[in-house]
Amino acid sequence: MKELQKGEYYGNHYQKVDLGGMILTDTAYTHSKVDWHYHQNPYFTYILEGQLFEANKKESYTLGAGSLLFHNWDDAHYNIKPPGFTRGFHIELNKEWFLKYDVRQDGLEGSINLKNPLVKRRMNSIFMETKISDDHSPMSIEMLLVEVFGLMEGQQQNQKPPNWVRKLQELIMEDGVDSSLGNLAAQLQIHPVHLSREFGRYFGTSFGNYVRLLKVNKAFNMMVSTKLSMTEICYECGFSDQSHFISNFKRVYQMTPSKMLGKISRR
Repeated sequence: MKELQKGEYYGNHYQKVDLGGMILTDTAYTHSKVDWHYHQNPYFTYILEGQLFEANKKESYTLGAGSLLFHNWDDAHYNIKPPGFTRGFHIELNKEWFLKYDVRQDGLEGSINLKNPLVKRRMNSIFMETKISDDHSPMSIEMLLVEVFGLMEGQQQNQKPPNWVRKLQELIMEDGVDSSLGNLAAQLQIHPVHLSREFGRYFGTSFGNYVRLLKVNKAFNMMVSTKLSMTEICYECGFSDQSHFISNFKRVYQMTPSKMLGKISRR
């Protein structure tokens, strides 16, 4: 089985940023299939465009734009790329980076499918910093990545949440769902007070902020992976109007959607 060395990925790199303890790459996948292999260092794969099928010894994933995986050293896997263009963003870290920032690796074995919008919001910001690429970007990237692992550690500590948490995640993702407290509590068969008290514990933020992040992150992914207009993206992501879309986007990413689009173009 092949071991890929530091910074080695199958494909063409649009951009490669080496910050010493980490390497960040913006890559177009060119191989229809990559046989079983593993990487010298742990890394994140964030699918920006297209699709990718990935399987390890325990599970498999069909990944689309916005999918985010963390792979550890011992994660042997293979990939199949369907026809069409697929683009991924990778962050590879060496052992010294984990020691430098005292980031624990307990519970990070194998691969982890990360769905938390708080994590993806930071991953989007890291990707954006590689495009801004000014004197402040390296520090910003380091800080955001430490935050990512802090959120991941919290997620690992809640590995077995109550069944209602998974069901609520699914309900929130449904289009047109009645998201009133009473309706959600009734569908989950729990008391509204219990839902109110426990939501932050398992989701890491308020209900409103969680839903807004889902919408804004979806908009970010669509800006990278589609050629839709801002108006089309606005309504596709569930915003009532462009003013609402722009204000929420700017609150999360500190710039307007149009300005960001100019920084995250493919090349």
